[in-house]
Amino acid sequence: MPTRSARTAAAVALVLLLGACAASAGDGSAEPAPPADTTVVLQVTEVGGYTTPALLTGRLPTVTVYADGRLITDGPVAAIWPAPALPNLQVHLLDDGGVRDLVDRALAAGVAETGDLGQPPVTDVTATRFAVRTGGTTVTREAYALGMDLGPARDGEAGLTEDQTAARERLLAFLDELRDPAAALGAERVTGPEPYRPEAVAALVSPYVEVEPAQPEQRWPGPTLPGEPIAPDLTCVTATGAAARTLLDAAASASMATPWTAEDGSRWSVLLRPLLPHESGCADLPPA
Repeated sequence: MPTRSARTAAAVALVLLLGACAASAGDGSAEPAPPADTTVVLQVTEVGGYTTPALLTGRLPTVTVYADGRLITDGPVAAIWPAPALPNLQVHLLDDGGVRDLVDRALAAGVAETGDLGQPPVTDVTATRFAVRTGGTTVTREAYALGMDLGPARDGEAGLTEDQTAARERLLAFLDELRDPAAALGAERVTGPEPYRPEAVAALVSPYVEVEPAQPEQRWPGPTLPGEPIAPDLTCVTATGAAARTLLDAAASASMATPWTAEDGSRWSVLLRPLLPHESGCADLPPA
């Protein structure tokens, strides 16, 4: 009997094959591809820290791995100001057994362990949260200030024991593997990466505040602003389907400092948050 991983890989291959056939036919006669399995099996996110409500709510996971073999991670972004309006998300496709392999590596790295990871002597920074689904349940583990250059703290002189330092380094090494799955699993086991093209985009909206130098305005092509309140001075709207594609095209020439103008002439600051395959709207985003 085929294993679960084999069945998953076969389903992924079928989705890709049907999608390719539909694209090549171009006459609308092809059957639609079956839905992919968007169960989140592994995820790494940054939580907390001192920042704005929009950035808290719009924060993307560092890595998300799905049951169908997709691995979505953030790619490099040019160190410029203002930053591009859209993040550089990349999607990899793992081969048969790749998801199971990463789950095993997560467990070996200590994601399911409960030992104290210590509290480095820094404030207002994020904690790295690892989540892995195994045995039908999801377990999580958080490491505060993971990967920061803490100097003496790494030698136990500022509150971290040798065991805590070693446990943190195992988690950090696993995160490096997730960021570069081809190096971890072997290039022959990973397809991609390719740019991630979301089916929906959330827009986190707040009153525009002028910046220096002044930025060129851009007409807002998405749903009516400002949207539904989700926090003080912060609202949210979601663009899907054709509206999302139009918004993504417009955002390609915008930045995070672009003043977006609505039909009534009002100007807004908009943080664009591409939605991941398991997300559908503003309600799925982290709380501000």
